[in-house]
Amino acid sequence: MEITYLLNSGFMVKDGNILMLFDDFDDPSQSADLEIDKGDFEQLYIFASHAHFDHFGTHIRAYAPKVSRYIFSSDIKRTKRVKMFPASEITFMRKYGEWNDDFIKVATYDSTDVGVSFLVELPSGKKIFHAGDFNWWHWEEDTIANQFVADRLFKKQMKRLENLEADIVFFPVDGRLGNNQEMGVTEFIKQTKVKTLIAMHRVGYPEWIPSKNFLAEAGKLKIWSPTTSGEKIKFVRNKFVK
Repeated sequence: MEITYLLNSGFMVKDGNILMLFDDFDDPSQSADLEIDKGDFEQLYIFASHAHFDHFGTHIRAYAPKVSRYIFSSDIKRTKRVKMFPASEITFMRKYGEWNDDFIKVATYDSTDVGVSFLVELPSGKKIFHAGDFNWWHWEEDTIANQFVADRLFKKQMKRLENLEADIVFFPVDGRLGNNQEMGVTEFIKQTKVKTLIAMHRVGYPEWIPSKNFLAEAGKLKIWSPTTSGEKIKFVRNKFVK
C-alpha cells in the first residue's frame, strides 16, 4: 500500500490494483494526475466526505473516463457543482449507509460538522477510515453553549465508533484549535483499535508533533503528519516506511 498526501484532507491510496482518492479538492504536486495517467490500476474510486470547498473539488470530474465510482456524501447532491459530473457514475451516501461492489465495501458514519466519514474495506482485508470533518471541534473562543453542543455531538458519535478496527485512519488534528487540537484524536484512538494514524486538516501549520500525553495513549500506534503535497509513505510487509 502506498499513500500520498495531496492537500488538507486529500489523500491518494493505492493498494494493489485499486486506486482511491479521498477529499481531493486540490493537488499542487499533481500526484493524482500522474498516477492516473500511468493507468497502473484496475479500479479507481473517488470519495468526497462533504461539499466544503476544501474537501470537494470539481477538477476530479476530469478523471471520469477512468473512474469506477464516485462516492459522495449526500449533501453534495444539493450543490450546483455536482452537475458537472456524470450522474450515472455517482453513489450518494447518507450517514450510517453501506455500499459495495465486487471489490470494496464502504460504510459511512456521521460527522460533527457536515457530511460523513468513510470506512472502506479492501480485497486485501485492509480497512481505511477517513474521518472527513468528524472531530471534537472545541473552539477556545466559542461560547460555553456552543462548546457544550460540540462536546455532546462528538461523544455521541464516538459511541457508534467504539472498538472500530482500521489499519489506516485519516483524522483531523487542526492547528486552529490551539491547545484543543489533540482532544478529538486522543479520544478517538482511546476508544478504537487502529494501527496507523495520519493527521490531516493542517494546511498552514507545521508538522504535528504529538504531545507526551497523546503518546502515552498511543502506545505502538504509527503516526504520520504530512505537510507538503506529494509526500508519500509505504507499507511493506506491514511495516510503515516514510
